[in-house]
Amino acid sequence: MSSAPILHFHNPAAHPAAPYDEELQSLLNAPGVEDAKDVLRQLRWYQPTPLRELEGLASAIGIGHIFLKDESSRFGLKALKGVGGTYAIYRLLVQRLLEVTGARDVTVQDILSGEYASVIRGVTVACATTGNHGRSVAFAAKSFGLRCNIYVPLQTSPGRVAALQALGATVVRIEGNYDLAVKAVEADAQKNGWYIISDTSYEGHEDTPRDVMHGYQVIADEIVDQLPAGVIPTHVFVQAGVGGIAAAMCSRFWQVWGAKRPRFVIVESKEAHCLYLSVESGGVIIVDGAHGTRMYGLAAGKPSLNALKILRKGADDFLAIDDVESFEAMRRLANPVGADPALTIGEAGGAGAGALIAIMEDSDGKLRSELNLTKESIVLLFGTEGDTDPESYVGIVGATADSGV
Repeated sequence: MSSAPILHFHNPAAHPAAPYDEELQSLLNAPGVEDAKDVLRQLRWYQPTPLRELEGLASAIGIGHIFLKDESSRFGLKALKGVGGTYAIYRLLVQRLLEVTGARDVTVQDILSGEYASVIRGVTVACATTGNHGRSVAFAAKSFGLRCNIYVPLQTSPGRVAALQALGATVVRIEGNYDLAVKAVEADAQKNGWYIISDTSYEGHEDTPRDVMHGYQVIADEIVDQLPAGVIPTHVFVQAGVGGIAAAMCSRFWQVWGAKRPRFVIVESKEAHCLYLSVESGGVIIVDGAHGTRMYGLAAGKPSLNALKILRKGADDFLAIDDVESFEAMRRLANPVGADPALTIGEAGGAGAGALIAIMEDSDGKLRSELNLTKESIVLLFGTEGDTDPESYVGIVGATADSGV
């Protein structure tokens, strides 16, 4: 059970029949995601990740159907974010090659072939991360032949740092939280001529995060294609740190399904629920402090401005949970009910499932009623990462990912 009640804010500004308006189109749009799909599908390591139907878990917690997008195998990185960093770096290289060589219509294969290696070797990318976005950037930099610097908060686990270093990144630890790491990398990038590949947008840095989010939207299109014919979820639970993934999914499902789009539920850590507080207040709220959650991918106290603009209009509900909800979901998914597959889902990846399980199994039933979750509901969840820190995963689940539990 939860150590404390889940926090809930229902967003009165979100209306199912509201149009996907011009402001939203200027942020994320169909041409953007179609270009990202075209680019990513040229990569030899691209393939859609599975959409799992969890009939056993759905029956156990009293809900109609559960579908979980399992990102534990994406690009071999065990995390969803590989698509965003890869697409954003490709877009950066296309622009850089145009400026330096005048080359137009540069393809992924042109870059991977080494044709432009002399220019690309002189490019350095950098970002701040709590783990998975940095891994995405480091992987893409290694694949395309760039140099890469990754800044991480001091509390980042040794396993996550080692994974970044294994991909060839130079890792810089910052005395402070993720938001201070963002400031540090911005200052050093400006001083050294590096290019920031950020998944959070702020004043003066909005284009690259938009590319990252268009990359994420490729996953939304995978889901639309993978759902059974005629099935549209009634609810989507998606976890959020700065909000880039959540806003990308909200935006794309809104574009595809219009007024039939699902009820969209954002799940954050109580240690860093900046989106919840910002939408509730109508302003931009920054949650200071160490962000002590072990759901490391959610440990961000300042919302992405692009994401916030989308979620203010499109997200119906915001939840803030404790780590224990996610940890319980990790164990339940690793030890499945009935014919459900055993799933390896990491700390941040378990947040959406953890919130749903806790709500459905709460004897009070108040939050279940407020979210209109019933035995007819169809819920889409995101397993946004696998065991990205194997040592931490074992400590929570009690077994390794390959132990067959």
